[in-house]
Amino acid sequence: MLESKANIIRRHVIKMTFTAKSGHPGGSLSYADILSALYFNVMNHRPDDPQWEDRDRLVLSKGHAAPAYYAALAEAGYIPVEDLLSLRKLGSHLQGHPCRQKTPGVEMSTGSLGQGLSVANGMALAAKLDRRPSRIYCLCGDGEMEEGQNWEAAMLASHYKLDNITAFIDRNMMQIDGPTEKVMSLEPLADKWRAFGWNVLEINGHDMRQILEACEKASQIKSKPTMIIAHTVKGKGVSFMEGAVAFHGKAPNPDEYRIALKELGESI
Repeated sequence: MLESKANIIRRHVIKMTFTAKSGHPGGSLSYADILSALYFNVMNHRPDDPQWEDRDRLVLSKGHAAPAYYAALAEAGYIPVEDLLSLRKLGSHLQGHPCRQKTPGVEMSTGSLGQGLSVANGMALAAKLDRRPSRIYCLCGDGEMEEGQNWEAAMLASHYKLDNITAFIDRNMMQIDGPTEKVMSLEPLADKWRAFGWNVLEINGHDMRQILEACEKASQIKSKPTMIIAHTVKGKGVSFMEGAVAFHGKAPNPDEYRIALKELGESI
């Protein structure tokens, strides 16, 4: 079921970006499996009551990858599925980057990279102070690991022993300017997070069992935040988008649209 949901999310991404003639399909496709696991298995949330105080929360730090986020919210019941094709249209509540004031289920307005983990830390610390059971999930891009604010946030989460926060890095090895290791090398990434006092897990970000097991392990860790480095493929599921930096922020044309949906199992 979770794999099927991830595939549905990917189909929505293709349809949304094609209709909008803009958007970020590559980085949306790479974390669809993580979204499916979180919204349909891991997170404790209520789509009919988005402001339920004891809910788990997801902060999408890589806000440009909003299409997959909106698709997951729609499939979970926060917004009508038919709204998805209004992505980036004038007057739509589905903007190019998530807006907390406009879209039910969105926990933080994101877009300026590197800031999501700091806000997620604040949510996690507040939950501890209020003695609420909420867990906070933060999904980061690997390109944004070049932002210094992430490392300040890493120190804070470790210092305050925020074991109720689980962060993911969508390690697809690509950013807008090309391969991360050529633009600004991040390795040894896992060792860096361990050095900052985090529990670190590395997984195949497209293996649903590994995603679920990592989330379960993170929930059992005490006195440490957990970083899950999810090794993924940018553009996953669409052959000509996989590993292609060109589709970081480019919508498919009509021929590409048909091929992509066919590869994702939908005929048009």
